[in-house]
Amino acid sequence: MDNRPFRIQLEIVGLQVGMPRTHGHADAVAPMDREWTSGFFKEPVEGPLWVTHTGITGDGQADLIHHGGPDKALNVYPWEHYAGWSSELGLELPAAAFGENLTTRGLTEEAVCVGDVFGLGDLRLQITQPRQPCWKLSRRWRIRDLAARVERTGRTGWYFRVLTEGSIQSGTLLDLIERPHPDWSITAANEVMHQQKGGDVRALELAGIDALSASWKVSLTRRVAGGSVDRNERLQGPGHEAG
Repeated sequence: MDNRPFRIQLEIVGLQVGMPRTHGHADAVAPMDREWTSGFFKEPVEGPLWVTHTGITGDGQADLIHHGGPDKALNVYPWEHYAGWSSELGLELPAAAFGENLTTRGLTEEAVCVGDVFGLGDLRLQITQPRQPCWKLSRRWRIRDLAARVERTGRTGWYFRVLTEGSIQSGTLLDLIERPHPDWSITAANEVMHQQKGGDVRALELAGIDALSASWKVSLTRRVAGGSVDRNERLQGPGHEAG
């Protein structure tokens, strides 16, 4: 029996996987109708499924430069945001509406931190960064500014890396095992990256967290050094033409 006074847990209410598929038409004129390839469309599965250091068995990404890999093995989105987005967008959102592998309940961006380690049996997952929505989210729902809106609200979700491989299943609970950086919630990280809250001091502090993804370390240190980061390509798509 676990005699701890309380446990911080994250419930997996949805487990989704999908392989890259091509959509649209190569000769389309309208940006929303042009050909694009993505693993965004994912289907619910009960599991259990095996989780490796690069993701869930049966899942894949088309753009391996910006998606997937050890620092972004699992894409997570809180179930708590679904009702708000459904109302705001006027859409009935299905499972994996945001392209996530795990739809979770119990904790949102302000309640989880960079470096948090969650466990389920032998499986160990560590939060590496907030999810940075890209133009494919906008293309999926044919709403030109949707990716930018998700980023602006801070309702972004986050990524897990896999520290120890294991199985995962819908309906199970992930237990918080370690929280080495309680001051660095996903909300706080989003504010530093996208609103430049705290200036260079906070940016360097965030970049110094070992658990932070390599890509965020590069972006933050480049910004402090006076470099720029082009968000338009990510948010609006190739040629800045999401729709």
